[in-house]
Amino acid sequence: MDIRDIHTPVLLERCAELLGPALQKPGSVFVDGTLGMGGHSEAFLERFPEARLIGLDRDTEALRIAGERLQRFGDRVTLVHTVYDGIVEAVASAGVDKVDGILFDLGVSSLQLDVADRGFAYAQDAPLDMRMDQTAGVTAAEVLATYGEGDLRRIFERYGEEKLAGRYARAIIAARSEAPLERSGQLVDILQAATPAAVLRERHPAKRVFQALRIEVNAELSVLERTIPAALSVLGVGGRIVVLSYQSLEDRLVKRVFADASTSTAPRGLPVELPEHAPKFRLLVRGAELASDEERAANPRATPVRLRAAERIREDA
Repeated sequence: MDIRDIHTPVLLERCAELLGPALQKPGSVFVDGTLGMGGHSEAFLERFPEARLIGLDRDTEALRIAGERLQRFGDRVTLVHTVYDGIVEAVASAGVDKVDGILFDLGVSSLQLDVADRGFAYAQDAPLDMRMDQTAGVTAAEVLATYGEGDLRRIFERYGEEKLAGRYARAIIAARSEAPLERSGQLVDILQAATPAAVLRERHPAKRVFQALRIEVNAELSVLERTIPAALSVLGVGGRIVVLSYQSLEDRLVKRVFADASTSTAPRGLPVELPEHAPKFRLLVRGAELASDEERAANPRATPVRLRAAERIREDA
């Protein structure tokens, strides 16, 4: 099957609209910090023929697929195997000082969700891996085998915002004393057995726990906390950044960094704002934009998305 039949980029038109003014000039460079299967990047390379891409991904399989998809663009494409908090080093290694556009499409990719043996989807029985980069790091199975009850509860509460975190942590500890937890189906069965019937009627008990495990395995929030300031630092004046978040923890972090960057640092009470205190960025959208009803119907993975965007308006001091 053609990859375009199984992968629909989220908010593609809106991303192109927001990044377009920065990518139309000759010699422009944009970074796709979460390249995935290359859907956004392919569209941008087609629409902005003067632009060059630096594509980042920690998933080697995603890089392979995107590389094949983008091969026709030749030397306009540079792909880098890295976690996106390595954006400064990746841009420098490509021989670039400043970039004109940056896109981050956060969370788990279509590739990772749709390939059953990656273990990301609780609806499919598979080995409990959940690593975005399968060449490094601990797996979800190792987390479940080695973390104590308190640590499991902490990650379920913090990263999954799960109200039954304590109950689930105790159930996992009890279950692993009987047999190793190696497959997603085992974990789903444990969670379902530990969930009150009233809650089972409201939601699937595995959704938040799987999200929490994925974030823990890939250190997603700590990486993102380093990434957004680093990304802002490599944007040139007039450069634009768009971030697509899919859960509240990510969106709150992006919101905070953008707010700080777009707020004056002048002490209160100054009659005139000095240039060095002026904001370095301006926000391009009010709050967080949501997908339209039409986009959600056409692409269900756009349902939880929250889009934020900003433009650099002056250099650092």
